[in-house]
Amino acid sequence: MTNMRSIMLQSAAACLLVVLAQPVAAEGLLSTKRLSASLAAEAVAAAVQACAQKNYYVSAVVLDYSGVRQAFLRGDNAGSQNMLTANDKAFTATTFGTDTADIVKRSQGGSVSTSFAKVPHLVLASGGVVIKVGDDVIGAIGVSGAPGGDNDAACAKAGLDKIRDRMK
Repeated sequence: MTNMRSIMLQSAAACLLVVLAQPVAAEGLLSTKRLSASLAAEAVAAAVQACAQKNYYVSAVVLDYSGVRQAFLRGDNAGSQNMLTANDKAFTATTFGTDTADIVKRSQGGSVSTSFAKVPHLVLASGGVVIKVGDDVIGAIGVSGAPGGDNDAACAKAGLDKIRDRMK
């Protein structure tokens, strides 16, 4: 019996060594990317400026992938509701991992998620543009207040274009 116990303990010890010798990433930790505060602020400023040049009074918001607001700017003469709508457009884009204009197009064919009726802060309106590094969505920029969602989206893209080359 003692010999059997010794063999079992040696086997258990060998299994433990094999498990411990495996390369292990830090358990419970994730490595994520997000814009720096300065890039996020620059993006919203550029989006608001792009619309202001067309005499559109807008607000812009950048959210990280988790939906946490990183930067926001209410442009001169923009309505107070525009900030909330810009936030919701960015939230919708991050939630679905695609620009809200694409979701609007899909909805016109009758194919839209039932989430829109159940999840707060989802909006079916153009103006939310995802921010990607490679294929990874790291956040979104939302713009609201221009006449028409297509104009909101154009300003959001202008904000993103301003910082795109520094997103590394």
